Amino acid sequence: MSKCCENKKSSCLMKLLFVGTLLVSLFLGLDQYISRGFIFDQNVLQQVAQKNIELYSNDTHTMITNIAADLEKEYPGHITLKEEWVFNNAGGAMGSMWILHASISEYVIIFGTPVGTEGHSGRFFADDYFIILEGEQWAYKAGELVREVYKPGEMHHLPRGDSQQYKIPEHAWALEYAQGWVPLMLPFGFFDSVFSTVDYFTIYDTLRLTGKAIISELLQGKI
Repeated sequence: MSKCCENKKSSCLMKLLFVGTLLVSLFLGLDQYISRGFIFDQNVLQQVAQKNIELYSNDTHTMITNIAADLEKEYPGHITLKEEWVFNNAGGAMGSMWILHASISEYVIIFGTPVGTEGHSGRFFADDYFIILEGEQWAYKAGELVREVYKPGEMHHLPRGDSQQYKIPEHAWALEYAQGWVPLMLPFGFFDSVFSTVDYFTIYDTLRLTGKAIISELLQGKI
């Protein structure tokens, strides 16, 4: 009887190993494909941000709307110019965002807060570029004893697979660009809203705006 059970366990383990290997192989194959969907260039985004910081440093709203308009010229048909803001709670931090672009492989948003916040950056299968428009962002990795400080015009790159604690000490607005597996970032983006703030209006608005943008991109043939 025990020998029969051992055979069954061995068979189950082999099946799990096979399924696991298959899933890993599938993911690695798709991971090579996802980069074909990239259309944005973080250096172009930074240049657009820096130009508008220089022109509109005393008028945050004008700066942000002009950044959106300039990005539409750079990437026609891929930027949402309708200004719709929604709260974002993730990793203990809170801010508001305007989703300029969302697809399977990329997102571009304006994110920030006028009152400050701090939290965990998240750890993703994606590179994240955080270009400061106004204010400051502080960050550090576990074990670092001196913080990184990012000021207007500077770009904070969080490489794929890394994580940090970050803080917006008083206020800041940023142009944020993520490049990679955007759907795998969504659980981090929704967990606080579902289990902490219980703000289902924000969840609905985020899903509505993100889903609408992703479908629009898919209809254009962009993942």
